[in-house]
Amino acid sequence: MVRTPIYFDNNATTRTDPRVVEAMLPYFTEFFGNAASTTHAFGRKARQAVEQARAAFAKGIGAATPSEIVFTSGATESDNLAIKGAAYAYREKGDHLITCLTEHKAVLDTCKHLEHEGFAVTYLKPQPDGLIGLEELEQAMTDRTILVSIMHANNEIGVLQDIGAIGKLCQEKGVLFHSDAAQSLGKVPFDAQALHVDLASFTAHKIYGPKNAGALYVRKSDPAVNLALQMHGGGHEGGMRSGTLNVPGIVGLATALELCLQEIDWERDRLERMCRRLLEGLKAALPGICLNGHPTRRAPGNLSLCFPGLDAGSLMLGLNDVAVSAGSACNTGSAAPSYVLKAIGMSDEAARSTLRFGLGRFNTEAEVEQVIARFAEYARRAPVRLTKAG
Repeated sequence: MVRTPIYFDNNATTRTDPRVVEAMLPYFTEFFGNAASTTHAFGRKARQAVEQARAAFAKGIGAATPSEIVFTSGATESDNLAIKGAAYAYREKGDHLITCLTEHKAVLDTCKHLEHEGFAVTYLKPQPDGLIGLEELEQAMTDRTILVSIMHANNEIGVLQDIGAIGKLCQEKGVLFHSDAAQSLGKVPFDAQALHVDLASFTAHKIYGPKNAGALYVRKSDPAVNLALQMHGGGHEGGMRSGTLNVPGIVGLATALELCLQEIDWERDRLERMCRRLLEGLKAALPGICLNGHPTRRAPGNLSLCFPGLDAGSLMLGLNDVAVSAGSACNTGSAAPSYVLKAIGMSDEAARSTLRFGLGRFNTEAEVEQVIARFAEYARRAPVRLTKAG
């Protein structure tokens, strides 16, 4: 018997793995010291945990040294620190940034803020499959370009950009490259050095870790990347980000990544198998369904599906025991069609007919079959609308 409601919204957030919770618990109650208070054992124990987590996280993303990891409250803060920090630090060199129309709001809204500050921003339009063209990126670069920000995996349609090629191009042009890797971390291999990434944003709650814990990778050599501070205070995190460190969250972030990397191949294969079955079953139940974004270059577990002729909101209400979303969690409450889907050329009607399914570690094949059955039941109850869709 499958328990309901069924949670298929793991791109919005994930359940915290009990193993992660277990690793965090001692730092709430027993080793609760402030990591900056190293004059006594309580603080030193907390500091030791932070530095062990920093080393583990650095190793997990292919950083050259643990000092390249700055702990933050999550990917939104990391995006802000990376983009604003680089823009202000390198303003004498240039005032032009390049990003993509399908980026997370944490990137797009930060870039819009910088436009009000006098910076110029180019917003690349992706191809219909969600990928950006390297030629278009290169053509957009000028002698005033200081930063390119392109996400690794899209949070709505799951498309994986070729950030290795983008990073190499940026390196050849002498332009900094930032990538929001919140949706790819722990799901596909990520090696900051091999991918030629200068700055990368991460968060714990997408990889079965706690909310409000994240990190920013900042390259320290060949040459070192400079950032203008965005939070002032006690000079924590090597002066990059002031504020009392969230020791339990930092421990949880590093533990979550370690667990993901231990199981990455098996988990990818399992999620891809379940997604294939879900897509096949839904297509059989509701003819006319189509997959949004590139068919193969996508993060494991993500399915963005258009149900032509059907309203996604009504569909979710009719299937209220299945937790899915009609867009990204960062855009919750907006009545407008998804800007990501619009950017890849979908009509308003098609965008409003799209649901995002996010499968994760704690989902089962039995749940997949139950969701297929629920959609098939819905199809039987709404034959007229489905005929219109097909």
